[in-house]
Amino acid sequence: MSSEFKNRNLTLFALTWPIFIEQMLHMLMGNADTLMLSQYSDNSVAAVGVSNQILFLLIVMFGFIATGTTILITQYLGANNVKDAKEVSIVSISANLIISLILSVVIVIASDEILRLMNLPEELLPEAKSYLQIVGGFSFVQALIMTVSAILKSYGYTKDTMFLTIGMNLLNVIGNFVLIFGAFGIPALGVQGAAISTVVSRFIALFIIFYMLKKRLYFTIKLKDIIHIPMHHLKNLLGIGVPTAGEQLSYNTSQMAITFFITMIGTEALTTRVYTQNLMMFMMLFSIAISQGTQILIGYLIGAKEYESAYKRCLKSLYSGITISILMAVIFSIFSEPLLGIFTSNERILEVGSILVLLTIILEPGRSFNMVIIGSLRAAGDIKFPTYVGILSMWGIAVPVAYILGIHFDLGLVGVWIAFIADEWFRGIIMLYRWKSRAWMTKRFAQNAVTT
Repeated sequence: MSSEFKNRNLTLFALTWPIFIEQMLHMLMGNADTLMLSQYSDNSVAAVGVSNQILFLLIVMFGFIATGTTILITQYLGANNVKDAKEVSIVSISANLIISLILSVVIVIASDEILRLMNLPEELLPEAKSYLQIVGGFSFVQALIMTVSAILKSYGYTKDTMFLTIGMNLLNVIGNFVLIFGAFGIPALGVQGAAISTVVSRFIALFIIFYMLKKRLYFTIKLKDIIHIPMHHLKNLLGIGVPTAGEQLSYNTSQMAITFFITMIGTEALTTRVYTQNLMMFMMLFSIAISQGTQILIGYLIGAKEYESAYKRCLKSLYSGITISILMAVIFSIFSEPLLGIFTSNERILEVGSILVLLTIILEPGRSFNMVIIGSLRAAGDIKFPTYVGILSMWGIAVPVAYILGIHFDLGLVGVWIAFIADEWFRGIIMLYRWKSRAWMTKRFAQNAVTT
């Protein structure tokens, strides 16, 4: 393992707790625009909701470079190859800047056509278009923040990105209050104000995170670095990122198909799913944080060719993830009715929702298998296998079983949840077998690293 990493004595806990807080903040504050706009206008909420569906797809596109960045940098640092780690950092920033600028321009130019393709009601179009053009037009800012954040995390500076997220979200909430409702004599701008607040808070965060990058890693990016991109690093980034993005898009589309089945059950079922998944997101937080922290550690260990340590680290993290996920699911199940009661007083929703939360005691450990082991496999350079198995399971198990049990056998949401359980456990067991086979030991990206 790299001497820098050893000297800083980073542990899974040291890496994970800031990631946990950061993810929780993203979850709580990610929909700040929607929550605050709900006090302004229901139509505004609907307009922003549709626009955010499009913007989420952009985030997935930007995220595939960030994923590759984390894996490559940690492997190179583990191999003491500081030079290539720096080059990957510059290449990832340059690549995501170029990609995101192109997508930002496309969103601004084609926003009207994109929204009409989504069959948006005519009365919502002006506000949705305004929000999409402003936030989408500056989406390259978010792409750069994601990329630099991935770089800092790869070097172990997870607390820096946590504090940045806290600051950015606070700025956004303050900006929303001032610009949406027109505080301090400023005109009430509604949706446009929410969009401006989002963009301004991101711009401020962008300057701060680049300052952090310079302060922590002592390097700056010059124009020649952007023009002359080392193609082998770009090839590796895309080799990691494209399959990962494909799996994420497959997951999103499979969930859309299952949502369509749920609409066949009824509006009440759709509402129950939304409320239950809101609770489930909080149960998943620990698994997400453990997965990301483990991925960083595994990357360092693989780069240093400490394969046995990497093997044990993944399994140790997996046991922690499973234990915590079961504990959280049990706690949420015990208090499911009062927790669901935060959202609704509908007795039928509370009854079915409580059954679904109870089923998550079985579901969440399976999800921990996938989050921790898939993250570890990717950190080791084993990219394609989890993607292929994931797509096969999503469309071969989750979607058809959800229809067969939920619709054909009329089990409703309980049938859908059984499909989720079958999908997660099928993939989880295969991923565990893959990890124990040690096939990932031959996939190391930093194989030819030269120590500097």
